[in-house]
Amino acid sequence: MPHTTLYPGTHPLHRRPSLIALAVRATLAIGLLGIGTLHAQDTGTSSQTPGNDASASKAKTLQAVTVTGSLIRRVDVETANPVTTIDAGQIAASGKPTLGDLMQAMPSVAGNATNPSINSGGGTGASTVSLRGLGDNRTLVLVNGHRVAYNDVNSIPSNMIDRVEVLTDGASSIYGSDAIGGVVNFILKDHYQGVQLSADYGESSHSDGNRRSFNLLAGLSGERGKFVASITHQTQNPIASGARGYSAYTLALRNGRVVRVGSSATSTGLIQDASGTNVTLNSGVSGATTLADYHPYTGADSFNYAPYNLLLTPQDRTNVSLFGSYKLTPQIEAYFNLFYTRTVASSIIAPVPIFANSDDFLIPASNYYNPFGLNFGTDRTTGNGYNDFDTRLTSLGSRTYVNRTYDLQFTPGLRGSIGDSSWQWNVDFNYGKVRQKTLNQGFIDYAAFQQAIGPSFLAGNGTVTCGTPSAPIANCTPINIFNVNDPSTIAALKKLLVNPDSFYRYTIEQVEVGANGEVFDLPAGAVNLAAGLSYRRESQSDGTDTPSAIAINEGPYAGLCGVMEFCASQLGGSYNVKEAYAEIFVPVLADLPLAHALNIDIGSRFSRYSLSGTTTNSKIALEWRPIADLLLRGTASQVFRAPNINELFAGTAGGAYAASDVCDGYTGGHPQACANVPTDGSFQQSNPQIGGRSSGSVAAGYDLKPEYGKSFDFGLVYDPHWLPGLSLSADAWRIHLNDTIVDGLDPTTIMNECYGSDRLCSLIHRAGNGQISYINLPTVNLGETWASGIDSTVQYTFNTQRYGKFNLSLASTYMQRYDVDTAPGDSSVPITHCAGYYCPVYGEFPRWRGLATLNWSKGPWSATWTVRYVGRTRVGSADLSQGYSADESINGVVHPIGAYAYHDISASYALAKYHTTLSAGVDNLSNKQPPMFYQWGSNGNSDAYAYDLVGRYYWMRATVSF
Repeated sequence: MPHTTLYPGTHPLHRRPSLIALAVRATLAIGLLGIGTLHAQDTGTSSQTPGNDASASKAKTLQAVTVTGSLIRRVDVETANPVTTIDAGQIAASGKPTLGDLMQAMPSVAGNATNPSINSGGGTGASTVSLRGLGDNRTLVLVNGHRVAYNDVNSIPSNMIDRVEVLTDGASSIYGSDAIGGVVNFILKDHYQGVQLSADYGESSHSDGNRRSFNLLAGLSGERGKFVASITHQTQNPIASGARGYSAYTLALRNGRVVRVGSSATSTGLIQDASGTNVTLNSGVSGATTLADYHPYTGADSFNYAPYNLLLTPQDRTNVSLFGSYKLTPQIEAYFNLFYTRTVASSIIAPVPIFANSDDFLIPASNYYNPFGLNFGTDRTTGNGYNDFDTRLTSLGSRTYVNRTYDLQFTPGLRGSIGDSSWQWNVDFNYGKVRQKTLNQGFIDYAAFQQAIGPSFLAGNGTVTCGTPSAPIANCTPINIFNVNDPSTIAALKKLLVNPDSFYRYTIEQVEVGANGEVFDLPAGAVNLAAGLSYRRESQSDGTDTPSAIAINEGPYAGLCGVMEFCASQLGGSYNVKEAYAEIFVPVLADLPLAHALNIDIGSRFSRYSLSGTTTNSKIALEWRPIADLLLRGTASQVFRAPNINELFAGTAGGAYAASDVCDGYTGGHPQACANVPTDGSFQQSNPQIGGRSSGSVAAGYDLKPEYGKSFDFGLVYDPHWLPGLSLSADAWRIHLNDTIVDGLDPTTIMNECYGSDRLCSLIHRAGNGQISYINLPTVNLGETWASGIDSTVQYTFNTQRYGKFNLSLASTYMQRYDVDTAPGDSSVPITHCAGYYCPVYGEFPRWRGLATLNWSKGPWSATWTVRYVGRTRVGSADLSQGYSADESINGVVHPIGAYAYHDISASYALAKYHTTLSAGVDNLSNKQPPMFYQWGSNGNSDAYAYDLVGRYYWMRATVSF
């Protein structure tokens, strides 16, 4: 489907309609015209049909359902849409108290979807889904077909779920923005009779990572009304990186050897003396210092920050869920869904480091405690950079981020039918609100710290005083920053301690009106139409309750954080979208030779965004059954995603990122990328972590545009009648995106873009000595993205009288291509190839992923064996143009990662007499440790997005029903 061109001088969303789009609109218009004759046709058909045809029609209507990916109600389960279903039984057999691990094990999931093992940059307890590796912002999450305010699947109560439908196809024409990689639709139980109690406990083979969960499910069902309620409470203990051998130290590949690395910001400090030699304080020294108190700095003096991090973040989660429906009349029903989740989770990182040059501090020679007679750091008033000085404030303890998230979703509505026709209608209001408050502990006030390490002198009363004799500073205690472990220094530092609060608030309000039913009959069957209108408003605000934490935007320290290593800002905004949509299903042929069925499904959605303009996106799907056992299917869709509220209005936040400066060893030729860097080849990055300030596009002053593209899916489903219980399917898919929205650029991408093409150079801020002070990391549009691959599934169910019932399923995804071109048309910027590789920005994309499950049941016994397969991948690229090597010292080194298979087993026994089921299981049965990614790892020297960091894990559960 060729993409439409733009009208010159118009907004990017005002596109010329393609020929397919015009055809779609014409077809839909014909279908809409048929609505006017709907009642006459239905009435006429009914009156001319003898016997019980009316009852049969009614029964057929009752059996028809909508499947994720379509608005049309149909009896067929297998359609043109590639949908995978996970039912409540599979969820229970997995033993997972939350849904994150279960969803992220799907072969179609790849990339950097967060989970509770993400410590730095995580810590909210959330798990998200990234279908096709396109990012969780391109996977639409629904509950009962409605958008959720918070895409954390762990916040959805697992005991309330009837099934999960996962659509792995672009669906912008059906659901609007965000449904590019696919859709995950959690369908809740709409009825339950009785009470169910369950308790769960788990623990790793290392006797840590303990989890506990308690669940209550209760329901009543009557002729006119149904009501279901659930209360769940879950806790998860943390696991420290130091508790596992593979993550106790930060590791790197250098010159082909695995070495332990650390930070030059140590509690004894790294100081560059007058000769240019790096020295550090001798152990045990306290009080005033002299040059004799220092010795030459070596790698053995570096600070091991790894044990401070977490392999599994702590969580405490409580959920209350309600569902109810009541028939007001035989044809009108009122209903509501409500769930509320409170999650408390946290992350921990090492104590605050100080890098005087990159943090833009100045320790002048006139500091009373300075024994060197040298300036250290950067003078922001002049821009001059001086000698290096690094240290770490270990006496203040670790930095912790305690996140409290409150997620409310409430959807009331009315639905009903129109007379005796097949038409049904629905009106609902979807309200969601998320509040997240973070207490950030262990930080230092920037301005007060600069005063305390600035000029100081010995006053006449014998006390050391801030400032100069002619201009002393009141209410300031000078700090001997050259000995942070001295008791008086510790006391002075604690006076500067700041624990800033930051908050995030988001609200979605949506009203939707829709109807669907049969329009007219064709020889092959009835033409069905679904249509509707939608209005949605989203708003967001970010801020802090600690004014000193707000990013400094004026004066000589503009561009820095108000609190060392922590930035915040006050920012908010909103937008709305008005939409009209329609979908028509046309049965073309039926019950003919080589045409057991031939159907066409066409849909289109018109959207008007208050901030992004208008767009129309369409799809066409074909279903062909040459014989009853074989379904051939194909879908071509236009996909679209407007910038979401967070990408637009997220406030500024500070962080530290592991990245290598592209200007190491610089000898000239790139003045924009390497501003202030010496050209004699002597320059080396002083800190392995680079300070970054992430934000939405508005805060950075960037004009963010929507992204758009095309999605194709072609496949087959084979259900042989000669072997009941067997089902085979395969689907080839392809996605292409233009103007890709990149949320939260990483420093490496920005440096490479600047170094290769002078793009994004304004985001890099260097000190006077060339060291990077910080890099802005806004949300931007960055080129094109291609992804393609093949999905396949095998399912076989059979029952034996002697050995019981067996169900075998095998799902796999082959990633054929995942390419990102950040600068189309610019040959100086290489295309990033991720298929078969770990890409630091986008995550891991092994060629193969698989999930195999064997279920067995006989009498009161049941058991499950699950194998999750992560195929081979590689770290680094032999293509030197990629600028990506697994070795820090040698270019073009590729580090292979072998294939991994995780085995989980579980068994249950039902005590029918006591209405009780006992279950137990072991996850990661073979206790596999994750592969080593060394300096490229996202957490614990490995990839926490793709591999298990915990090891063997035991769990047990008891469930009692009344």
